[in-house]
Amino acid sequence: MNMNEKEYSEYVSKKVEKSPIFKDCIMAFLFGGAICTIGQLISSFYLKFLPEEQAATATSVTLVFLGALLTGLNIYPKLAKYAGAGTVVPITGFANSVVSPALESKTEGLVLGVGAKIFTIAGPVILYGSLASVICAIVYYIMSFFK
Repeated sequence: MNMNEKEYSEYVSKKVEKSPIFKDCIMAFLFGGAICTIGQLISSFYLKFLPEEQAATATSVTLVFLGALLTGLNIYPKLAKYAGAGTVVPITGFANSVVSPALESKTEGLVLGVGAKIFTIAGPVILYGSLASVICAIVYYIMSFFK
């Protein structure tokens, strides 16, 4: 099948569904906002019993746990189908990105399946986030000599 660029563009435009971008943005905003509101409610609850720093840590741990639990129960992926990016941005999206590959590869065993593939999605984020923080710390340290 030999096609020029124009013919190929026409072929692709016929096959590809149009993305309802406005609807997707609204759904992402609503679901992301709902997740953040739930996080704020959890934080307010913890602040009644813990100092601010510990309440923030407990809130993060709780949201990661809930994201992992909902992924394990196959609820988070169904939610993400409608919410789109609204489920990716909050901390619960990180939990989902760690648990999903682990669940998909559990039939391959604990070491070569779950252990090897658990960070396939989140691993690069952790790696480059850590690397960026080290580079920023080095730059900050060097700049402190020039004050």
